[in-house]
Amino acid sequence: MTLIKSISGIRGTIGGAPEENLTPLDAVRFAAAYGTWLRQLHSNKPISVVLGRDARLSGAMIQGLVQNTLLAQGINVLDAGLSTTPTVEMAVVFEQAQGGIILTASHNPKQWNALKLLNDKGEFVSANDGATILELVSKNAFEFVGVDDLGTLSIKSNYIQEHIAAILALPLVNQEAIQASSLSVVVDAVNSTGGLAIPPLLKALGVRMHPLYCEPTGIFPHNPEPLKEHLGDLCETVVREKADFGLVVDPDVDRLAFVDEKGQMFGEEYTLVACADYVLSKTPGNTASNLSSTRALKSITQKYGGTYTAAAVGEVNVVRAMKKTHAVIGGEGNGGIIYPELHYGRDALIGIALFLSLLAEKKQSVSSLKATYPEFFMSKKKLQLKSGMNVDVLLDKVSHRFAEHQPLTIDGVKIEFDESWVHLRKSNTEPIIRIYTEAPSQAEANTLAEKFIGILTDFI
Repeated sequence: MTLIKSISGIRGTIGGAPEENLTPLDAVRFAAAYGTWLRQLHSNKPISVVLGRDARLSGAMIQGLVQNTLLAQGINVLDAGLSTTPTVEMAVVFEQAQGGIILTASHNPKQWNALKLLNDKGEFVSANDGATILELVSKNAFEFVGVDDLGTLSIKSNYIQEHIAAILALPLVNQEAIQASSLSVVVDAVNSTGGLAIPPLLKALGVRMHPLYCEPTGIFPHNPEPLKEHLGDLCETVVREKADFGLVVDPDVDRLAFVDEKGQMFGEEYTLVACADYVLSKTPGNTASNLSSTRALKSITQKYGGTYTAAAVGEVNVVRAMKKTHAVIGGEGNGGIIYPELHYGRDALIGIALFLSLLAEKKQSVSSLKATYPEFFMSKKKLQLKSGMNVDVLLDKVSHRFAEHQPLTIDGVKIEFDESWVHLRKSNTEPIIRIYTEAPSQAEANTLAEKFIGILTDFI
């Protein structure tokens, strides 16, 4: 079992011993450190924090611990209950709150949960702020208030509706064209909070929906990471229902992947490519994504005269690059769309609205749309880490072995070849090394990944 502390939050498996798993003590200590950091940052001012969670089974338990810890620090809690990560991010701005916490382990299986921390802009805390919070945890440097100064609790049930309203108000969301297209979509919400947010969005856009796993029970019907090998039911349902396409989100609704009308994967990497194609066609400009994302985004960006920037993996890094380059759209190749006109956060709901607008205006099938984009194939592998393994030393050996290719080392090691690339990095969310490759064919991508798994294994 596992507990991972990082600058972006704390993530681990439920049960077991403190400091080794995500136990009640760990949840309280981390929430207390975050609350203490907020009190130091906003001294002598009232502090409000928006708190929301996905539907996973441990969510209510962790929410109670975090909520009451913040109240004990004199912090007012705005309880969004079951919600999505992008909705909580936007709610921080709606409420002019000083921070926010989303209780979600994103794509991780049911035994995991996490605390994701936001600043007063509704964005993930910076590396420096995250380091400060981790230091407070390590020192047990927490502050609590007396009984007369306890925080207040407010139940908020309208944030998802406000989030949807903000999306519908965007000029690039072509509601009229979408409604005229009479599209039908199969939705796999993995029995989490996408089942609360996606149906009302599609209804408002006039899209007919076939729900699949849309009850927010927290009992995931398959591995919740939206990858091809987990989506057999979605692919079969799209064909059976003769739907125009299918979509799937992860438990906290910040990742989005599509299936075409033939039941074939559109590819989570191409979620961002398609949405960028639409946005750039209306508002030409720059883009950014992380190092593990497809080259196709760079090709699309250059087609419209813009500049593409690669950032280290992690939403906060991509957002920083987007702000620096004034990017009009960006995100991560795992299906995360960041559209600054709405907010600086990965958001599957805006991704759905932009993709529907693109389809409605082009009046073509999803499979034919995919055929218009540069074709690359990716392989995403994992190598389990052994206890005590020094990953930095391991990756440094790989970098030296391929020094003639001038590897990028801002986040692990990325090696560019003429028609392919490989990116090796330690995961921020699991005890693994991620091996991402891209090549002109799936066979070549898979072969390249296996080659580097062998190289890593030889160095261990």
